[in-house]
Amino acid sequence: GHAMTYVTFDLVQRLVRDCGVSVRYVQNVTDVDDPLLERALITGDHWSDLAQEQIDRFRHDMAALRVLPPDEFIGVVESMEMIAGLVERLRDSGLAYQVDDDWYFDISAQSWLGRVSHLSVDQMHALFAERGGDPARPGKRSALDPLLWRAHREGEPQWPAAVGAGRPGWHIGCVAIATSALGASFDLQGGGSDLVFPHHDMCSALTHGLDGLPFAKHFAHVGMVALDGEKMSKSKGNLEFVGALMQQGVDAMAIRLALLDHHYRSDWEWTTQGIQAAQSRWHSWRQGLSRRLGAPAAAFIERMRVALYDDLDAPRACQAVDDWLTSAGEDEQAPADMAAAIDALLGVSDH
Repeated sequence: GHAMTYVTFDLVQRLVRDCGVSVRYVQNVTDVDDPLLERALITGDHWSDLAQEQIDRFRHDMAALRVLPPDEFIGVVESMEMIAGLVERLRDSGLAYQVDDDWYFDISAQSWLGRVSHLSVDQMHALFAERGGDPARPGKRSALDPLLWRAHREGEPQWPAAVGAGRPGWHIGCVAIATSALGASFDLQGGGSDLVFPHHDMCSALTHGLDGLPFAKHFAHVGMVALDGEKMSKSKGNLEFVGALMQQGVDAMAIRLALLDHHYRSDWEWTTQGIQAAQSRWHSWRQGLSRRLGAPAAAFIERMRVALYDDLDAPRACQAVDDWLTSAGEDEQAPADMAAAIDALLGVSDH
């Protein structure tokens, strides 16, 4: 499921670069949060060791899938001073208030909430607790107010701050990192469709409250991937890992092709049949690209580009490659041209 998201935005980066436009791509990583601390209590490992283990796994898997690395990969832990400073700005602007010693964002202070999700207030209330919020906490001005800074609790990590020692909430960390690295308002924010609300809505509301600007000018969201009829999730434990598949002998490019066979906005299910079909497709592509001759490539490469320009239609772009493989021709340059285009546009290559 996570791989689908990062492969999708890898396609975005490749397509924008193919248009001749430079890209500054930033990824942030939440390397301290409640699930991580809960897992550390269960395993007995230090939370920072668990975080590093997951970061290393992520980077290894992304490299294997040929996902272009971001210009900056920034963690919450290394950004604590900056995040705490942003909470202080919100406090000084009258947009933050305390419940006990914790700091919350006063969502009612501005009307930007919902500009990303377009959900009704009732819909937001229904989702908030399910997705990390605490709507029932006594003392909050609004049930939808998000946590900015959690005051130190015994046994939890803490960082010094003018608002009191503690650690940040979810949304404020992403806002601080993104706006520091990309500016107060940037072009595109991406993630899974489960981040539309509350995360992307809250991020946009926070930056609009501070600077009068949206968090991002555009948002794009990737559909959910299911396994055995349920959305893949850490809480349910129904995950299929890229690294585990590779250890079983599955080529990373077959995994990438299995992901590219679905439109990024679609919800879909991971199946054994799907990865088997992708392995067969990758075998056919490798055979075709190793031929000495092939059909002239220009028209097929153009079809790939047109498909990707049309809301990132990767399945249709892959079909253009399939059609080239079954077309007759004696162009000596065609296999090399197709291989270069497939590499550049789809990120699929055995090199």
